[in-house]
Amino acid sequence: MKDFAISDDPAVQAQLDRLGALSLPQGRFGLETIREILSRLGDPQKRLPPTFHVAGTNGKGSTCAYLRAMLEAQGLKVHAATKPHLVRYNERIRLAGSLISDAELAERLEQVLDQSEDLNPSFFEVTAAATFLAFAEHPADACVIEVGLGGRFDATNVLERPAACGVATLGIDHEAFLLRPEAGVPQEPLSRIAFEKASIARPGSPLVTQAYAPEVTKAVLDVAMQVGARTALRDLDWSVQVGETIAYRDARGELSLPLPALAGRHQADNVALAVAMLRHQDAVTVSPEAMAEGIRAARWPARLQLLGDGPLTALVPGRKVWLDGGHNVDAGLAIARHFAGYPLHLVTGMLTTKDPSAIVSPLADQLLSISAVPAPGHDAHRPEDFAPFTSLPVGSFADVPAALAALPPQGEVLIAGSLYLAGEVLRLNRQIPD
Repeated sequence: MKDFAISDDPAVQAQLDRLGALSLPQGRFGLETIREILSRLGDPQKRLPPTFHVAGTNGKGSTCAYLRAMLEAQGLKVHAATKPHLVRYNERIRLAGSLISDAELAERLEQVLDQSEDLNPSFFEVTAAATFLAFAEHPADACVIEVGLGGRFDATNVLERPAACGVATLGIDHEAFLLRPEAGVPQEPLSRIAFEKASIARPGSPLVTQAYAPEVTKAVLDVAMQVGARTALRDLDWSVQVGETIAYRDARGELSLPLPALAGRHQADNVALAVAMLRHQDAVTVSPEAMAEGIRAARWPARLQLLGDGPLTALVPGRKVWLDGGHNVDAGLAIARHFAGYPLHLVTGMLTTKDPSAIVSPLADQLLSISAVPAPGHDAHRPEDFAPFTSLPVGSFADVPAALAALPPQGEVLIAGSLYLAGEVLRLNRQIPD
């Protein structure tokens, strides 16, 4: 499994070509390779400022965005590692507030690839090592690191004592990797997902979670108890009520915080998790005022994002065009809640590894049309794959511009189903994340 990455910079592209040739060696799971790579590089992961490590199925990226924004509102310099990138690989590595430069990115990738060539590393191991190396070479006050796939065997899961670990919303995704048969681990799907995600827990570090079903919570607690992590569970150790404001409460007291600018009711839950992570650690101090400022300032592209003026939106003048990279059932439900009662034209390009009904089914009652387009660099579902889940005809188009140009003149537009497609949309509309 690998990601799709291109660059206008020849030096970066040379390393991305090397990176793109890597894959996850079949049948190999574990942290031995990433640990060996990091050892050869001088263990940069041991030289980081206080780190916030976030896992989950949905919401972990937004939670990281809120953490970064709140820490920066406090006046702190923050490194951030998020994934996947949307347009440029550089988006994965943010150094003290700015995306890594092309020159440094090429240098870090070359260092890691040269040091690890004989180890047959994966794309993700090289990316994690380059990230830690860059972080260790630049001063900062805090790090925010998003887990990639799962948690237990994710290449970022080599941190010894994070300031706090967080687990966002849990759902079924990446089944081939996270639900593979294995003795001695939970077998019920959501409990197994919880086990994998909660395995970022570390001795003495707080493990802060959302609220889950009892059997899922038990899986989280079992992991925490085994490693000696402190837990801070929603609706037990902290709680939140959402109305005109976000009313947060824990043993330290109550906070009244603003609603986020990011669209979607679920974003208040992501805010609450970020706040709880900050409140249950003691490595850095963030005031309620900085939390409020960060909540208002946080931005996270391709998550219920209303596109601005650009070449794509010009194809449907006078109409709102929304973009969301969600691709699983929980994401589809969140999107449906946001657009409840609004008729929509859906343009979707879902990977064949994803459930074709995940976005279509929750929106079934409000869709005016469905247009299927390719997902750049990946195999995507064909129109007939969506047919069992809708009574609407599903159009087939060569790309997003063609799909938009063919839409009837009424109704808002939603482009959804893949972060790879979302990146292409942002590129085409000239809204490059910075």
